[in-house]
Amino acid sequence: MRLKTLLMPMITQHRFARTTLLAQRAKAEKARLASGRSHEVYYFHQVDDPYSHLVAQALPRFLARYNIELKPHVVSPPPDSAAPEREKLVAYSRVDAALLAQRHSLSFVDHGRQPALARARQAAHTLVAAIQGGQFVEHVALVGQWLWASDETQMPPEQFNALKPVSSQDVQNHIAQADGLRDKLGHYLGGMLYYEGEWYWGIDRLYHLEQRLQALGAQANGAIALLFPADDGLEHAKPLENPPDIDFFFSFRSPYSAIVAPRIFELGRLTGAKVNLRFVLPMVMRGLPVPKVKREYIVYDTAREAHVRNIPFGRLNDPVGKPTERGLALIPFAEQHSKGQEFVLSYMQGVWAEGIDAGSDKGLKKIVERAGLRWEGAEVALQHEAWRERATANREELFAAGLWGVPSFKVGNTVVWGQDRLWAVHEALKFHLAT
Repeated sequence: MRLKTLLMPMITQHRFARTTLLAQRAKAEKARLASGRSHEVYYFHQVDDPYSHLVAQALPRFLARYNIELKPHVVSPPPDSAAPEREKLVAYSRVDAALLAQRHSLSFVDHGRQPALARARQAAHTLVAAIQGGQFVEHVALVGQWLWASDETQMPPEQFNALKPVSSQDVQNHIAQADGLRDKLGHYLGGMLYYEGEWYWGIDRLYHLEQRLQALGAQANGAIALLFPADDGLEHAKPLENPPDIDFFFSFRSPYSAIVAPRIFELGRLTGAKVNLRFVLPMVMRGLPVPKVKREYIVYDTAREAHVRNIPFGRLNDPVGKPTERGLALIPFAEQHSKGQEFVLSYMQGVWAEGIDAGSDKGLKKIVERAGLRWEGAEVALQHEAWRERATANREELFAAGLWGVPSFKVGNTVVWGQDRLWAVHEALKFHLAT
């Protein structure tokens, strides 16, 4: 057993523990008070990012709730290293933002295209001018509304003319400095909020920031409900008559897949929908390396999301390479014995919450046997390679659906991506039956 395999569970158990996060927050608050800083929230806005446009619409309500100082910045799109399938990412972000807007009574319609480059540049000029004039929040949603309008000949609102003009060089300098700050603080996306050492993505993670600010007593008007609370829709799930199948695309190396697996299986149980296991190889094992800054954020974010949902997580033993291949090789074996879900759950919990080395016979045997399977049969199944063809076919179908990342879900013609989109899967099940 390698030293890394021995040490990783102990190190990660501390790094991603809830107690560690709370201790880091307490330390940050102590430093903030000592410096005399107000509650400063940095916001990084990408003009042609639909998720940023949703945040822009939420900012006035957010700022009215808390005694904070917003420090806005206009940033570039993520680098290629953090967006390996950029065209798919851009296209899906519009579809997903439209879905989020409908759910939360916000405004965004996917017209099937990105804003023209000239309009995006004009939007950036306007927002940099608004930042320099201290009027970002008053203008940002209007800029987005104009930028994403179906009529690309629509003229900018007259009130933009009241802003002091900025030069192209001013805009370039602002974006370069904002990109540098985002990079220094440790992120790569637009639509991001940063507060005292911690990142929050879009309206999906705003509730974590709200909970943190409320714990610090930063409310402007006492105790208040969250703007966009986490809700998987499981509380409202009921048996459905002949529901369609749910295709669950996942990777054993995806922490988000790990924390959504028990919930998607529960949704299937509650509704009666069959959940098909559509496993794929991890991105890094498909020649798509993930930058360190992205890996770090994903695991920290997963830990926060897991805590909210009471899912064990944090004692990790990275299953990249041989451990993942051994796990995938046993899925067909587990399915033959009607234990597919049990095996996936046992494996995910083992490598992401218990630090089990799935690359060793001892570790994998424990995973296998507690799923209700016999190790002797598993040893034979490990010699088979048919799972590779299934993984390739699943990946090709995922790409054909316009996605590339996991966890993703397909119900009929509806395809969604993300461990925080179970509500959309549930809605798709009900919509399919209603049509």
